[in-house]
Amino acid sequence: MKCDASMFAQLYETVYKDLYRFALCLVKDGHDAEDAVSEAVVSAYENIGKLRKAEAFKSWIFTILANVCRRKLRKDARLKSSEQPYDKYEDAAGRQPDYGLALDVKRAFFILEEEEQLIIGLSVFGGYNSAEIGTMLSLNASTVRSKRKRALEKMECVLR
Repeated sequence: MKCDASMFAQLYETVYKDLYRFALCLVKDGHDAEDAVSEAVVSAYENIGKLRKAEAFKSWIFTILANVCRRKLRKDARLKSSEQPYDKYEDAAGRQPDYGLALDVKRAFFILEEEEQLIIGLSVFGGYNSAEIGTMLSLNASTVRSKRKRALEKMECVLR
C-alpha cells in the first residue's frame, strides 16, 4: 500500500486514543504506555509499505503495539525480578492495590497464545465487541466469542 505522512496521520487519528488505552491496560504505567505507543507508531510508520490494505491498519498497529508491550513487560520483569512492589501507591479510596493479584493476572494473561492475548486485550482492555475484533483480526464474530471464552477459562484455571 502506498502511504504518505498525511495518510498515515489520518489512519493514526482513528486509533490513537485506543492505542494508549490498550497499552496502559497492559503495562499499567502512563509513561511506559506512552513510550510503547510511540515505539509502535514509529515502527508502523517505518513499515507502512508492508501493509496491504488501509482497512487492516487498526489490527496491524494493535498487533505491533501488543508486541512492543510484551517485550517491555518481559524486559521490566527481568529488571525488577528481585524488587518488591511499591507501597506508596494507593487507589482513589486510599487502599493500596493488590500487586500480588495484578502479577497473577499478568502471568495468566501471558500464558495465552498471541491471538488469544489480542482478543482479550482488545475486548477487556480496549472495550471492543466481538464484531469489531473480528473485523480487525479477519475472524468471524462468533469465532472471536468462542476464542475469548476459552482464553478467559484458561486464565481462570491459572488464577484458581
